[in-house]
Amino acid sequence: MSTSLPGRDRRAVRHPGPVGAERLTTPRHVAVIGGGIAGIAAATVLAEHGASVTLFESGDRLGGRVASWPISGHRTMSRGFHAFFRQYYNLRALLKRTDPTLRHLVPVSDYPLQRPDGLRDSFTSLPRTPPWSVLAFVRQSDSFTLKTLSKVNVKAALELMQVHFPGTYDDYDGESAAAFLDRLRFPPDARALALEVFARSFFADPSNFAAGELVAMFHTYFMGSAEGLLFDVPNDDYDTCYWGPLEDHLLQLGVGVHVGKPVTALSVDDDGARVTTAHDSYVMDAVVLAADPRAARELLADMTLTPDASGWKAQVAATYNAPPFIVLRLWLGGHVHGDRPAFLGTAGYGPLDNVSVLERFEEGAATWSRTHLGSVVELHAYACAPEVATDRDAAAAVVAQLEAELHRVYPETETLPVVEREVLVRDDCTLIGPEAWHERPGVASPSHRLVLAGDWVRCDYPVALMERAATTGFMAANELLAGWGVAGEDVWTVPVRGLLRR
Repeated sequence: MSTSLPGRDRRAVRHPGPVGAERLTTPRHVAVIGGGIAGIAAATVLAEHGASVTLFESGDRLGGRVASWPISGHRTMSRGFHAFFRQYYNLRALLKRTDPTLRHLVPVSDYPLQRPDGLRDSFTSLPRTPPWSVLAFVRQSDSFTLKTLSKVNVKAALELMQVHFPGTYDDYDGESAAAFLDRLRFPPDARALALEVFARSFFADPSNFAAGELVAMFHTYFMGSAEGLLFDVPNDDYDTCYWGPLEDHLLQLGVGVHVGKPVTALSVDDDGARVTTAHDSYVMDAVVLAADPRAARELLADMTLTPDASGWKAQVAATYNAPPFIVLRLWLGGHVHGDRPAFLGTAGYGPLDNVSVLERFEEGAATWSRTHLGSVVELHAYACAPEVATDRDAAAAVVAQLEAELHRVYPETETLPVVEREVLVRDDCTLIGPEAWHERPGVASPSHRLVLAGDWVRCDYPVALMERAATTGFMAANELLAGWGVAGEDVWTVPVRGLLRR
């Protein structure tokens, strides 16, 4: 096991995996349900340590909620832009299985945050080490003035530097991110740009989002890590860069990969586990359930589990999904201005949360751009009204608003014809609400044969989104391997204590 730092932060924390034999000597058969980041991470570690793994993915390809797929005209579509922050140590460890130098990740030089009144914040050229990074941001941002800073609740602000994980998650039980920001008395302009934009990236309205998650995010990206505030993105579509190669890697490890094969039933008892699909049934020694939150809830609600686990099943049933979101990708018959950033966060532009210009970093989009002399632009709307998921007219209205707001943000697009248009509406992401953190199901279950993984699963480390998926995938594999006396995967995180926490 390597103990070298995973990034530049000397305070990064290694959480050692289980110790034991390097590989299994007794055959163990494990089903991994779900082929997203969490499932791929769990399957990889288990197979590397000698387990016989069968992975079931209901969709037609791996990647889960970070999948991409081909569409007509040599184009690709995905569920939207994802930022690969340099604090995502465990996700990067997974990606290095097929991309050892991470050559497919390229830096985004800046991701400005913009409002219609002209306020615009930037993260470029800032120091990377806290607290100097935040102090420099406050100094250069027009969102902060002496008058607005004088109104800040200093005691609440100091909480951001006194975090202690996992306790911090529990400290904010019952408080929403919006309520915390109200208590903080953060300057309204800075709140809209620097914090609410990030809260909405969790597919949530701040009033329904856990304050503990927001504080953890602030620690991870701003106050607790020396990796800096910028991020990287894949230089081509996700499938080409990572999920395709990782599927090949799994196959080389002997993993049975079954795409387009949803699991319809699951049972676990003292003698083993049974996984059922539409046409087959498999007897396994253990199961990693790494499906999306709704699919996981449905499987567990109907699952036969011994010993009795009614209380735990109630905790699983109490989890819920985020509101629907929309991804609109436009292939335009002309270029946006050359100085437009690869990614722009927005506030105050109706439902529009961000704009990406894909040819700035994605090779497939760049090829289309060169061939057709146009731009490929992607728009996101997070936390839409519930009816958007089921009512086509409601979704179409939001799409129309997104295009109108794009014309406000980048006026040159108003005269550019739309050559192709793709719309994706989904409501399958998790929402971490302000309910009690300790009541959320974690990786372990009442049975030693069943473990959970995914960004909806409680993890007591300061990780979220894709990194929580990768981390819990590693932890799920470790939980099983530890029970069999086999070594596992180290997990790395940003510091688990704030700068002012003793």
